Amino acid sequence: MKLKTFGGAAIALFLAGCNTAAAEPSLDEIKQAAERYRDVKVAIAEGYTTDNKCVTGEMLGHPAAEGAMGQHYVRRDLLGLPPKPGAGRVGGTGTYADFSKPAMLVYEPQADGSLELVGVENLVFASAWHEKHGKEPPSYRGTPFVLLKDNPATRLDEAHGWEPHYELHAWVFRGNPIGVHAQVNPTVTCRHHKPGTAAAPKLAAEAPAT
Repeated sequence: MKLKTFGGAAIALFLAGCNTAAAEPSLDEIKQAAERYRDVKVAIAEGYTTDNKCVTGEMLGHPAAEGAMGQHYVRRDLLGLPPKPGAGRVGGTGTYADFSKPAMLVYEPQADGSLELVGVENLVFASAWHEKHGKEPPSYRGTPFVLLKDNPATRLDEAHGWEPHYELHAWVFRGNPIGVHAQVNPTVTCRHHKPGTAAAPKLAAEAPAT
């Protein structure tokens, strides 16, 4: 039996891919690193802001049974967003995709008005990513980020007000029966969300939802 051989360049690419995956944090490490953000006041102190919107799956065209994303707190600097929201779709220059310190934190509003951390997320804008890294999308340990862009043929806004972008969730604080990296989580709900009652209302207009 003959063994298939590979050129030196192919072997180098394979090893580089293995090393990249090994360098990325595991899900357990992501959870451990983000543990302090269970207290949303810590997130606010570190520069995360919210527009106080709670995103459901139905808003993005998912069946109601697939649940919600939740309420996002984001680091505008890591997303490459301008200091203040402008008119039109949200765009940015960010290509940050390091889950060891995620750019976005996802919370579920609770009945008592508090917020429970359920997951983390990273988001990069497609144009900025392709300009810097080429045609391949960003990925985490072999899982590619999901591309979201508006389909003008539908009544929904699949990109929910953003320029085309890649995003990936990691539901490390709330189990997700449809996948740890799924866009929405059936166990997450927005039913207790009350607009205007965010933990940091003065920051409510500073960061768009994702």
